[in-house]
Amino acid sequence: MSGARLRRREASSRIELFGLRSLPEITPGDDLAALIADAPRREGLELRTGDILVLAQKVVSKAEGRVVRLSDVKPSELARSWARTIRADPRFVEIVLRESRRVIRMTERALIVETRHGFICANAGVDRSNVRSAGSVTCLPLDPDRSAQRLVERLRKLTGARVAVIVSDTFGRPWRLGLTNVAIGAAGLAVLEDLRGTRDASGRELQGTILALADELAAAADLVMKKAAQIPAVVIRGVRFARARGSARQLIRPASEDMFR
Repeated sequence: MSGARLRRREASSRIELFGLRSLPEITPGDDLAALIADAPRREGLELRTGDILVLAQKVVSKAEGRVVRLSDVKPSELARSWARTIRADPRFVEIVLRESRRVIRMTERALIVETRHGFICANAGVDRSNVRSAGSVTCLPLDPDRSAQRLVERLRKLTGARVAVIVSDTFGRPWRLGLTNVAIGAAGLAVLEDLRGTRDASGRELQGTILALADELAAAADLVMKKAAQIPAVVIRGVRFARARGSARQLIRPASEDMFR
């Protein structure tokens, strides 16, 4: 973790999660911050300073025009070859390759790649789900941290509230079954909480405990979001966190420390 070590924050005894149901279908060029600012008001909720807004990557990608029509894609011979192995549309595979720095592994169902951001994930985050345009897919935002920072700044202008923003997506994990939401973009909060040097309830000094707070918050929000629930944004209230110019890139384990690559 770069920068000064964070002091241990006081634990929250209660947190609340509010799913925003009234956001419309997002299309390229939409003012996402304005739509988010209006939604809580329609639902009897006001954004407050100290709130954390977790957004599904899909709505950020749509607003930023990161939607690709498969009919516009000409697959390479490599994409055609690999598409036969994973039984996928070669145009889809071509998009995955364009969004990747390198391929880590190919399975019978997916390409495990390192994205241009440095994330290790399936299919570079390219996804068909919750895309209303038939024959289209979404790609991850070009810079999810910058997307989150823009939303922090714009929401403060629109609402007066100083909120933190997390852009989330669903990833697998190499040592655990199942998927969970993680932070791929963040602004307005320290994404890691370094407890090394503090003491537990028994007085023992903690030696290696660094909590991935932004990932914990993204996972909590997913309990409300759900893929079929059409709730792409969640307000989390009651969490005490350190304000900092954090970014989701700080959560990426350096390759030299990654035992799974």
